[in-house]
Amino acid sequence: MKTSCLIRGLGHCVPETRLTNADLERMVDTTDEWITTRTGVKERRIAAKGETTVSLSHQAALKALENAGMQAEELTHILVATFTPDAYIPSSACMLSDRLGIAGRVCMDISAACSGFLYALETARAFVCLHPEARILVAATDIVSSRIDYTDRSICILFGDGAGAAIVTGSGAAPAAGGRVLDVLVSSNGGVNGLLTVKGGGSGTPYKPGETIRRDFFVEMNGREVFKYAVRNMTAICKTVLEKNGVSKEQVDVFIPHQANLRIIDAVGERMEVPPHKIFTNLQKYGNTSAASVIIAMSEARAEGFIKDGDLVLLGTFGGGFTWGSALVQF
Repeated sequence: MKTSCLIRGLGHCVPETRLTNADLERMVDTTDEWITTRTGVKERRIAAKGETTVSLSHQAALKALENAGMQAEELTHILVATFTPDAYIPSSACMLSDRLGIAGRVCMDISAACSGFLYALETARAFVCLHPEARILVAATDIVSSRIDYTDRSICILFGDGAGAAIVTGSGAAPAAGGRVLDVLVSSNGGVNGLLTVKGGGSGTPYKPGETIRRDFFVEMNGREVFKYAVRNMTAICKTVLEKNGVSKEQVDVFIPHQANLRIIDAVGERMEVPPHKIFTNLQKYGNTSAASVIIAMSEARAEGFIKDGDLVLLGTFGGGFTWGSALVQF
């Protein structure tokens, strides 16, 4: 028998600084019309000096704790999904634990790029099965701007920074703000990893003191191929999680896809046969926030009333690796 897994609270945080399409027109050879028609993004939030994965995670975590009616001292586990940690050592989760004023907890980072939140949520479910008394903070945060070459117009228009957080437990009734996690499916294919990469500085492509930072330090992507894989795999895993749980597409009240590109969202929605009024999007405001994308969208959709009590929510995501995933949450 599976242990019941509940989302007790949600929270998100984005930087104050906005980078609009008009701003990008002054930086690279592009236009607002070109960006909007091809991506749907109008602006994105960019971390200011001193804002980091840990600091944004901290603010999102405080909001999620407040939403759950809990104190940081009650947490037993801290998971941070990110590909832009403050440091390789210590982990962002350990640093976040210290920022929250607690110690002695299970803390670890999870790297699954844009699928990070669902990978972390599935990890939290596993911890809950082993430890039903667990109180787990799942944060998903990326400062993507720290790995963007703002002279590359094909990449810099897409991404923004942000953090989302959820409090996951295995016991007690879920409050009005929370939901029951019915299922999570995640998958991957490392055989096509060269289509979306951030290699520079890793042990496979190290830098030496005094060496100029190479292009591979930044996000590199074959956009056309990523689009094909994203649409195909996100659609397939969303259909699989519905079939596995005996849920029809008509029973889905809200669909929250990864906020990467409006064309991807539209293509997946059409293949899933989910009507547009059931699909929540906020990429026009934030761009692609990587691991934080789906959790920011779910937190915002709940706060704005787009997700109502009783709604069945379908999540879908796709990221570098390649990784992808889907989840069903009953509010």
